[in-house]
Amino acid sequence: MSSTESGKYDGFTAAERAAMKEHAQERKKAASRSAHADKAAQELQDVLAQIAEMEDSDRILAERVHEIITTGAPALAPRLWYGMPAYALDDEIVCHFQGAAKFKTRYSTIGFSDQAKLDDGPMWAVGFALTEITAEVEARISALVKQAVS
Repeated sequence: MSSTESGKYDGFTAAERAAMKEHAQERKKAASRSAHADKAAQELQDVLAQIAEMEDSDRILAERVHEIITTGAPALAPRLWYGMPAYALDDEIVCHFQGAAKFKTRYSTIGFSDQAKLDDGPMWAVGFALTEITAEVEARISALVKQAVS
């Protein structure tokens, strides 16, 4: 959300409004789907299409994140969430990928919702910046996703 120099709220940014519109369209599509298997297949195709449309740097990261999540936690169902690739368990979003270009940020992120079982004492991280995927980063994402659905 944006604010003026005086600190007062002045509405959502254009990128935030666009994400909300994408989310409304996603909800309409989901409501119109009848069969569960067809819905899951279509949601996967929607995620893959969204990833394919990303700028190269985001697309490369999103493809790897998608592969790591779907391989490491096959119980998670891919779906779009506010125009971002996300992964749900029992229709509840557990984690998502946000490309840097989406909100014109410095880095892409992988984020986890309150449905993720990452609790670690009175405070724990639920969002992680991504600039590249190394073997170490891949192992960390895989471990986090497995813990999130444990």
